[in-house]
Amino acid sequence: MMMTTCETKSHGLRWMRLALVALILLVLPAASFGGVFISVGIAPPALPVYAQPICPGPGYMWTPGYWAYGPAGYYWVGGRWVLAPFVGALWTPGYWGWSGGVYLWHAGYWGPHVGFYGGVNYGFGYTGVGYAGGYWHNGGFVYNRAVNHFGPGGNFHTYNRAVVEHETSRVSYNGGRGGLTARPTHAEQAAAHEHAAAHAQHASASHAGHANTAHQASHGATQKSAPHAQSAHHASNGGHASKGRRA
Repeated sequence: MMMTTCETKSHGLRWMRLALVALILLVLPAASFGGVFISVGIAPPALPVYAQPICPGPGYMWTPGYWAYGPAGYYWVGGRWVLAPFVGALWTPGYWGWSGGVYLWHAGYWGPHVGFYGGVNYGFGYTGVGYAGGYWHNGGFVYNRAVNHFGPGGNFHTYNRAVVEHETSRVSYNGGRGGLTARPTHAEQAAAHEHAAAHAQHASASHAGHANTAHQASHGATQKSAPHAQSAHHASNGGHASKGRRA
């Protein structure tokens, strides 16, 4: 079955787009694409209006909802309260950004500072720049009641301050036709570099841990060749080899 001239051109353009996506993924840093979803030429819908559930307790941070992409197209992932992974942790939401003819998903991350999230106004303190939903003080998080939802009771430290919206539209992506035009500030770029450095350090430590585990396993296999000697050692220590070890 022969292809028409139009079909041949369309087929060629599709392969060119796929090649361009592959080139972008190769050129840009891997840290920028943790959990990346790619949609070719299709912008995500506007952000829906939804109610924030009640904060379950002190130390929980709000992570806003976002549009994810699957085989059937875009689908909404609702926001949720997440226990902060460490004291001082702040959430930088993910966002869709136009680059090289495609929309790329830049995954969110935890860090001591809020980075760039495309200028998207996710609401509930995420106004498009930074986070106005609260701050850390003396090891605890202080919540802004103006943008967070609480039930009766609860041992929360709070204040009430009106929030200035940096972006008033419900556009959910940066760049491209109809997209937001925000660009990262020096502070937001520093937060991203800080996250990338911490990610690289964690990966390096994880690699070293795996190497150490492999070494210990190899050393243990050698020791197993002399079980009688090990038994004598355990007996001389009262058989409590696990005592004094940290959990």
